[in-house]
Amino acid sequence: MTIATQLSGTTLILGGARSGKSSYGEKLVLNTKLHPVYIATAQAHDDEMRARITEHKNRRDTNWITIEEPLALCEVLSNHATPENAILVDCLTLWLSNLMMAGKDIEEETMQLTNLMPKLAGPVVFVSNEVGMGLVPETSVGRTFRDHQGRLNQCVARVADSVQFIAAGYPLILKPENK
Repeated sequence: MTIATQLSGTTLILGGARSGKSSYGEKLVLNTKLHPVYIATAQAHDDEMRARITEHKNRRDTNWITIEEPLALCEVLSNHATPENAILVDCLTLWLSNLMMAGKDIEEETMQLTNLMPKLAGPVVFVSNEVGMGLVPETSVGRTFRDHQGRLNQCVARVADSVQFIAAGYPLILKPENK
């Protein structure tokens, strides 16, 4: 897979499950030659999630600084976004799920994140799932989550300098538009 763009500012990488979003984001961050910082929002509540987390950890070498933070994303970004660091946030989808489970105000958290993004001093890559392209969720909580995820992705995309959609491991550049 070739890396489509040089990394600067903020980048949002969208895609479906197992589309290659995280590994693509890791390559973007490593190509900067800055200190790679991985902000992990996942929580290992079951064996399947523990296996996924282990798989992601095994892909990264010891040069990565890993910060596990399920809720206080803005605080961690404020503390670690420097010109010397390139950050990967993996992922906004699990961060949203964590916020919902903790009873946080999703609109307020989204606004805090999008207000912070232009102020970040180093490059930051946000990974997020595109969940609105499949079946309508059967449950009310599933539909609420899908709707929050769609709005979060739209808000982050509006502020991001670059937006890419990963399909089958390949990036489609959505922003900036090619003229």
